[in-house]
Amino acid sequence: MADASVNDPNHPDIRARWGGFAWTAENRERAAAIIARYPPGRQQSAVMPLLDLAQRQVAEETASGGWLPMPVIEYVARELGMPPMRAYEVATFYTMFNLQPVGRYLVQVCGTTPCMLQGSDDVFAACKAKGLKKGEITHGGLFTLAEVECIGACANAPVVQVNDDNYEDLDFDRTLAILNALERGESPAPGSSTGRQTSCPEGGPTTLRTMAVENHDYRGEWA
Repeated sequence: MADASVNDPNHPDIRARWGGFAWTAENRERAAAIIARYPPGRQQSAVMPLLDLAQRQVAEETASGGWLPMPVIEYVARELGMPPMRAYEVATFYTMFNLQPVGRYLVQVCGTTPCMLQGSDDVFAACKAKGLKKGEITHGGLFTLAEVECIGACANAPVVQVNDDNYEDLDFDRTLAILNALERGESPAPGSSTGRQTSCPEGGPTTLRTMAVENHDYRGEWA
């Protein structure tokens, strides 16, 4: 498991590595554009997108799924003129923010009721067969496995989110195939693993079929 001290704000290694964190030139422009969306005096409302931007910069710098060391959270707070504790409260509330290092691919398996009923246990079994363990960085820094609550794609259960992509309609073999592809450095196509379009029924849409291939205007047919 991850060392609980790894994000200690006073840990000398954390301060030495991340105490000098600053935006890259590109991200500084992005941060300014994000802050500009909010009215004067409301810049602190940008804390969530700026924490996300910071986590993505850490991901680039560490070749990982990204996380938020304490000095990085404090940096975002300074950028927004807010107490560091307020930024920390946001980072600890939302599961999109990682407070511990993760592997290059953060494999988040939904274990909520719809996914469980549709076979999330088989998804976990595939992860276990691949050597993934919950909360641990495995395969030389490649994977971190986490069980999460509803991902919001219940109609396509069971579902796994890997970094920013969802993989749906999974079973043991399909999950293993995705993990193997990631290990080979490939980018498996996100979405349904059975090939269905979004959340259409198996066999294809039963209504508004033309919309499956084009942005068809039905209004003239409904008059």
